Amino acid sequence: MTTAPAVAPLVSRTVSITDPGPLLQLLPKEDLLAWVRHGQGLVGWGEAARIVTRGPSRFADAERAWSGIVSRAVVRDEVGLPGSGPVAFGSFSFSSRSAAGGVLIVPEVVVGRRGDRYWLTTVGAGALRPPVLPPRPQRPVPHGRVDFTDGALTASGWRDVVADAIARIGAGQLEKVVLARDLLARAERPVDARALLHRLADRYPGCWSFAVDGLVGATPEMLIRREKGLVTSRVLAGTIRRSGDDARDLALAASLARSSKDLEEHVYAVRSVTDALAPYCTSTNVPDSPFVLHLANVMHLATDVTGVLTDDVSGLALAAALHPSAAVCGTPTSAAAALIDEIEGMDRDRYAGPVGWTDAGGDGEWGIALRCARTDPGDPHRLRLFAGCGIVAGSVPADELAESAAKLLPMREALAPLPQALSGIPQGDAPLLPPTP
Repeated sequence: MTTAPAVAPLVSRTVSITDPGPLLQLLPKEDLLAWVRHGQGLVGWGEAARIVTRGPSRFADAERAWSGIVSRAVVRDEVGLPGSGPVAFGSFSFSSRSAAGGVLIVPEVVVGRRGDRYWLTTVGAGALRPPVLPPRPQRPVPHGRVDFTDGALTASGWRDVVADAIARIGAGQLEKVVLARDLLARAERPVDARALLHRLADRYPGCWSFAVDGLVGATPEMLIRREKGLVTSRVLAGTIRRSGDDARDLALAASLARSSKDLEEHVYAVRSVTDALAPYCTSTNVPDSPFVLHLANVMHLATDVTGVLTDDVSGLALAAALHPSAAVCGTPTSAAAALIDEIEGMDRDRYAGPVGWTDAGGDGEWGIALRCARTDPGDPHRLRLFAGCGIVAGSVPADELAESAAKLLPMREALAPLPQALSGIPQGDAPLLPPTP
């Protein structure tokens, strides 16, 4: 099902600009969109067009509607880089059965940065005035104290679900399954998404900080990047929590790189990506062994898979082909998805689904929506946080609970009042957050 209100042909104009300052500081409070890493990427605001899709064909329907908008658009692009010209930011549900569905939003204004190049795109119906940056918005509004409560399951209930999954794996029903859990947050005052983005980008500059249609987060995992016929996918699977001590963290990284449990989980994830890309690539390159990706709170086993496309398939179509990967679902995919439906006990919404952007030429970047929260459109005080863990035969329920707590920490810190955020200590009740070992 597709909902795309009829609009007059869009007119898009892109011009080069001088350095406008940090991209995230340009965002207004309402209708904001963002995809930023190491200060580079895209931010946007306003809404020139919106495409809403649901069901198993949500990706194909979104691509078809976007192609229709692009084919009728009048485009003047003086920059000619991936992400210049008309752009749509998107977010899609993990499951085809989720009411969250998918969305593509074409902003009225986009500001982009790539290296030392900066540009401004304006999009609208009819004649456009020359692009001009708006006055710098006011600073984000503090949201005060935040209290956390259990989501679909308590901590002990989620451990039981993990134990059930381990038993099923031991019985030979599947090799790996990724189980997620949620945490509910309520702030004293309405939450300003800009404050969350600033904190996430400052704390996790190597991740892709994003905001699309109420989904806000910072993901370390690039599902697919398409650029001029080349594709890249960063696969993460296998995680260990950092201690805060550099010497100990080096030892932990070495143990992660040798862990048979984590290496097994990682192999499944890499295999699922390479198998999904194979029909679309003339060649792919997969490193012999993963590297350890160091983030502020955890370390992951990571592999960058690259390939050369055989045809003009878009980044969005590739994201659809890759989703769900073993990194967020399991192996075999059908058995893992069925087990998730049976025992996870919640709708993942757009958590673990593709999130990112596409341009008129099909280039784009699509990450996996991890380390994120979804705002409640009916109550600006409320958010729902998510985390997930890969379960294999060697998994231990208590260890998986601790890993999920580490993955919830980025959003908890982003939501904490400023003094607490600076010290790294979350504020409020913490029923699902075990103490740091």
